[in-house]
Parts: sequence; C-alpha cells; structure tokens
Amino acid sequence: MRCLILFLFFTITLQANTIKVCASCDVKTIKEAVLLAKKGDTVLVKKGLYKETKIYISKGIHLVGENYPVIDAEFKTDSVFAVKANDFSISGFKFKNIGMSYIKEIAAVFVSHSKNFTIKDNILENVFYGFIIQSSKFGLIQNNKVTGNSEKESTSGNGVHVWKCKKLRIEQNKIFGMRDAIYLEFVNESSISNNISADNIRYGLHFMFSNHNEYNNNEFRNNGAGVAVMFSKFIKMHHNTFHFNWGTASYGLLLKEIYDAEIHDNYFEQNTVGINIDGCNRITYKSNHFIRNGWALKFTGGCYTNTFEYNNFMHNAFDLSYNSRLNDNKFEANYWSEYTGYDIDKNGLGDVPHRPVKLFSYIVGKTPETMILLRSLFVDIINFSEKVSPVFTPDKLIDKTPLMRPVNPVE
Repeated sequence: MRCLILFLFFTITLQANTIKVCASCDVKTIKEAVLLAKKGDTVLVKKGLYKETKIYISKGIHLVGENYPVIDAEFKTDSVFAVKANDFSISGFKFKNIGMSYIKEIAAVFVSHSKNFTIKDNILENVFYGFIIQSSKFGLIQNNKVTGNSEKESTSGNGVHVWKCKKLRIEQNKIFGMRDAIYLEFVNESSISNNISADNIRYGLHFMFSNHNEYNNNEFRNNGAGVAVMFSKFIKMHHNTFHFNWGTASYGLLLKEIYDAEIHDNYFEQNTVGINIDGCNRITYKSNHFIRNGWALKFTGGCYTNTFEYNNFMHNAFDLSYNSRLNDNKFEANYWSEYTGYDIDKNGLGDVPHRPVKLFSYIVGKTPETMILLRSLFVDIINFSEKVSPVFTPDKLIDKTPLMRPVNPVE
C-alpha cells in the first residue's frame, strides 16, 4: 500500500508542468497559460506588464508571479481573476486599476464556490474591491497589501469582502484607503489575525451574522467609524488595538446585538468611544485597556449579564455612559484612574466602592452642547454631589472592589 501511495505521488508530481509567461516566452499572456494549464500545473508569470482581465480559472492550478509582474486592469468593468475551483493558489502579483461598477461585483480576485485555496503575497493598488470571496471554505488570504483611493462610501469597495463562507483564515494583510478594510457577512468558524487596517473611510473591520469566529492581534487605526460587530454570537476578540478612531459617529468598537462573546486583552486608545454597546448579552470583558478615550464604554439599549473585570480605565474623559437599568451587569475588580478611595488593609483592593458613572456624562447625553463645560469647576461640583448622593445615575452601578493599581500596565 505504501509503495502504491508513493508511486501515485511521484506520478502526479511528474505530470504537473510549469508554464512560463513573458514577452519572449512561447506563452505571452496569462489568459492563454490558464487555458493551457491542467490540474496541478503551475503558471509562472515573469516580471513585466500584463493588461488583462476576465481570466477565468476553473481548475486547481497555481499562479505564481516572479518579481511582482504588474496586471493592469485599466479600469475595465471585469475582475482580473474569476475563480471557481478547488486547490488553487495565487501569489506574487501586483494588481492595479481595478474598475468600478454599481451593478456588478468587480475585484482583483473574485472567488466563488471554491475550497482549499491560498491567496498570498500580492500587492493591490487603486482597486475598487480587492478580494471578493463567496460561498467558499478552507481558504487562506495572507500577507497581501491592499490600497485604494476611496473618497466616499458610494464610490468605494472593500479590501477583503467575504460572504457566506466558513473556515477561512485572513491574516497578516495590510489594508488602507478602502471603504471597509475587511467585511464579513454570514461567515462562520473563521480566524482574522495580525492584520493592519488603517485610514479606511468607514470600518477597519465590519461583520454581521457571523458566528464562532476569532479576531486577534489586529490593529485598527484612524478609520472613519472604527470597527462594527453586529448580530453575531460566540465571538472571541483579543489582543487587538483600536486607536485614533475619532469623529461624531466613530468608535473603537461598535457592538450591536452580540451574544456569548469573550473580549479580552484589547487596547483602546484615543477613540471617541472605546466600545459602544447596544443590546448585547452574556459578554465577558476582561483585561482590556481603555486609555485617553472620550468615553471608554457607552451603553445604549438593554444589555444583560455582561461582566467587566480586571480592565484598566485610565484618563478617559468619561469612563462610562449608562442609560438603562443595571440588568445584572457586573463591574468587579477594575482599575479606575479616577478612583479616590483608599486601601487600609493593603490587599490591593479599594475599601470604598467606586461609582464610574458621572452626572456630567448623563447631562452630556441629554444635551451634547454642554460638553464645552467639561473642565470647569461647576462640573467638578455636580459630579461630587452626585457621587455623594446619586439621583440621576444608577445607584447600584458600582465597582465594589476597585483595584489600586493597573492590571498589566501598558506604556
């Protein structure tokens, strides 16, 4: 049996060919090479300029660019590669000038109904959509750099756009200047890790109706509205950085109707709102850092059975905005830089409970124009009076055991 397997392996290896493409080669276009290639073959594209689109791939072949050959789509209204195949790979190309359309989906690489594929080490410049992946599974999208020139949402597309897929890995990509850097809808059991999403006009990451996914070690920087996570459950988000997402409707992280999730060891710095939480239940927030945000946390809508523990709230304008009942949400053993209590028994926990909701936060929620008074003596007085005798803020929303020192402080 073992001999038979080895024989078959070497037979397949010998049958696989490499087809070279260049101006002086027998095969001069990528499209011609793809037509000639058989399953398992490699199409090796030499350095040069190729003005091609509508390259259809329906078999498991490997397209490899040598020294980043340039594929110029010349803004035509067709994708460069349209793939419907298993066991294929695309790597080492530079795509540019991908066309725009309001009636059809156009991308540098459009993949549908495929599995076991790899798209890596490509450079995409001035694209409408970078990658569109539909109804596919077991794919890797790795180490690609995608840049666009988006000016408004209606005339821009996404860097990585995924719909109705599962078991994908999207990792080590750098995406700039798109509408959404990464967009997922109906995507399950997938991992998004070690990506950089910056200067996109809407979201650095946007996903909806996508369950059992993990997002870790990503950086989301200076995006128009931050990151949006909606209508999903069983999510793990950890060791991500959300920073410099500023604007009247901007967040580090927007959560809407998220259930049974774990959000831990993330870093929220200098966002208008660190996390905006709307109708989310059974989420554990642990060991996150909220530093110099407008609001660290902002609750809107009914939220139930959420736990906040061992988080650092440091130098935010407001640590917490809360506009509903406590609803069995718990704040325990967090560090608050605004805490003014003491620790007589030296056990590291404050002896006096901390009330993180300020009266002025409540006032600003009702009348945003009052923000101009933020640093005034008047605000200090009303906050102190509400702290002593709560009337407008939730009297049961307290951290009974505030930490005296930060948890794993970050520079």
